[in-house]
Amino acid sequence: MSISMYRLTVPMFQRGLASLKTYLDKAEVYAKEKNIDPAILVAARLAPDMLPLSGQYQRASDTAKFALARLTATDAPKFEDNETTFEDLRERLAKTEAYLAGFSVEALEGTQTRQITLPGKSGIVLPGDDYIATFALPNFYFHIATAHAILRSQGAPIGKRDYLG
Repeated sequence: MSISMYRLTVPMFQRGLASLKTYLDKAEVYAKEKNIDPAILVAARLAPDMLPLSGQYQRASDTAKFALARLTATDAPKFEDNETTFEDLRERLAKTEAYLAGFSVEALEGTQTRQITLPGKSGIVLPGDDYIATFALPNFYFHIATAHAILRSQGAPIGKRDYLG
């Protein structure tokens, strides 16, 4: 029995975005308790060549919306990647959630066989189900896990249960 493309995408993305919202809530409380400028957390990185926390949120959002747009051959909303505050990141998550909520089970029926060209210069083309399973979801979860690691490295009290939802 196969899993529907809807179940493989929309609820997975929604759950990950919910974890990112939890991180923001806990990071905001932590910043207030420790008298840390929230901008420091939003700009924090694990390594100099990695994206900051804001970039992890941006890429998770982009991965969710562009995956569904590619599957359905529609246009995703474009965001400016200019978030600098917790509130900015919350707004981006809310806009992404609203976009995801617009997809029905029917809109994703048959997309498992749609040919998707991987973003970038690789030229690799995959059927929709392989694209989601081997590229979109791993990329999405990478950015959530990296956001988690950034906040943990800054001392924020988030844990595995926050990641799992």
